Amino acid sequence: MSVYDERPWLGLYGDLPADLAPEHADGLSLFRAGLAADPDGAAVVYFDGTLSRRELDEQSDALASALLDRGFARGDRLAVYLQNVPQFVVCLVATWKAGGVMVSINPMSRARELTYLLADSGASVLVCLESLYDEVARDVLAAGDAGSAVSLVLTTSELEHQTRHDGRLFAGASRRRHEGTTDLATLIDEHRGRIPPPVRLGPDDVAFLTYTSGTTGVPKGAMNSHGNVAFTATTYRDWARFGPGGSMLGIAPLFHITGLIGHVAVSFAAPMPLVLAYRFETDVVLDAMLEHRPTYTIGAITALNALLGSPRFTRDHVASFVAVYSGGAAISPTAERRFRDATGLQVHNAYGLTETTSPMTLTPFGSPSPVDPTSGALSVGVPIWSTVVRIVGEDGEDLPLGEVGEIVADGPQVVPGYWRKPEETAANLPGGALRTGDVGFMDADGWIFIVDRKKDMINASGYKVWPREVEDVLAEHPDVRESAVVGVPDERRGETVKAFVSLVPGSTTTPDALVAHCKERMAAYKYPRQVVVIDELPKTVTGKILRRELRG
Repeated sequence: MSVYDERPWLGLYGDLPADLAPEHADGLSLFRAGLAADPDGAAVVYFDGTLSRRELDEQSDALASALLDRGFARGDRLAVYLQNVPQFVVCLVATWKAGGVMVSINPMSRARELTYLLADSGASVLVCLESLYDEVARDVLAAGDAGSAVSLVLTTSELEHQTRHDGRLFAGASRRRHEGTTDLATLIDEHRGRIPPPVRLGPDDVAFLTYTSGTTGVPKGAMNSHGNVAFTATTYRDWARFGPGGSMLGIAPLFHITGLIGHVAVSFAAPMPLVLAYRFETDVVLDAMLEHRPTYTIGAITALNALLGSPRFTRDHVASFVAVYSGGAAISPTAERRFRDATGLQVHNAYGLTETTSPMTLTPFGSPSPVDPTSGALSVGVPIWSTVVRIVGEDGEDLPLGEVGEIVADGPQVVPGYWRKPEETAANLPGGALRTGDVGFMDADGWIFIVDRKKDMINASGYKVWPREVEDVLAEHPDVRESAVVGVPDERRGETVKAFVSLVPGSTTTPDALVAHCKERMAAYKYPRQVVVIDELPKTVTGKILRRELRG
């Protein structure tokens, strides 16, 4: 059920912003509005290089014209296989200007994954780093199956758009031109001054395909529409106060929905500069914070914790920040408190999925996230405007407030479906509402609390154990840096609770001491019977801990 109409901040956030009122609000219109507002302002800052909005407009015009000259047509797909570099943003805008759909590919993808993503999306153009072409893409395209639709390969370098190459990231890097490919910068220069024919993009047109992680089967391409993009980017701008006059630090990978919306699209909507540093390397990002003094960021709590954990971190690194948001995983109250104590800043919680085009709930700027007194969970926010969040039981019917069930979302940010997968669309998006697979509850004031992933529930002797609750208790131990809890087979209990823990540097805590810590604070069926200390927990590139890899 939803108590949207009873929220006390409805008067502040109840009306949609004026720039979403037009029937054809879309991502390209957001970019053009920002261009008109501040044409000579920085669009992207990359180490010592800056790309202005005017330059981004000119380069994307040239690239769109080149694509159209080579037969790229409305609805065609352009796949981007890049790190966080300015060329990513140029390609996104150019694809939209050509009426196409961008396919964002994780730069950590190897041959098997790239083969699947190119084949499934049917991309006719691939833009990739020269290094990734050399290591992965060349062999994939030569094999023929996945690359059969790819007619144009554009390569580029991480060394472009900067002159002071960071030795920690780019030691030994050099340009590598490859036969059968076209250099992206050369192609843009050849078409500079060309303007593509005007294109009208509607809210139902697909802006990009973002692929789910495939934890429950093969990855599915979520069709994030232009209406989805405009809605969520504007929501971040207004609810999170990501406004003009500041800048966005891009710590999330741009291929991920958080990076696409919370970094790129919101930088168009504000407008404001997007600060990029190639990929997340703790000390490199800390240096970028001091050099460019960004005011906003959004990323996984694991990334924020990594920054705090660096011996080089000081409060001066975050002195310029106005707002910090985190999404992708529930945050424990202990982690939120540690961040606040170290920085003086609140971590504002957000919650969304690939299929909700980033946020479906947000903690309004300046509003402390409540902690549920029973479960100890920190809220992930309230449903954003025009969004209905329901908590349903196994039968799909609404549950009373406070009861735990699956979280279902319906609103302008929910994708219309999965690319060429009607059966999966019908199963996961019945009637247009998303069954998230996350389990949680709503309190009487509309705050949402996530308990865990539905599939991660542990059944120990018939009792339900949610890993997040155990992880929150482990987080209270001063020597625990991160933890992940899974269920493992047990002859007597059916399943039992096993915890994997990484410790703060210099800690001498033992597994037995951590078991005792939990035993003192939890019901007997909940505390972990096994604790394994490891150096680092396995994570996705976005910082989400991979429990499935720990189950063995």
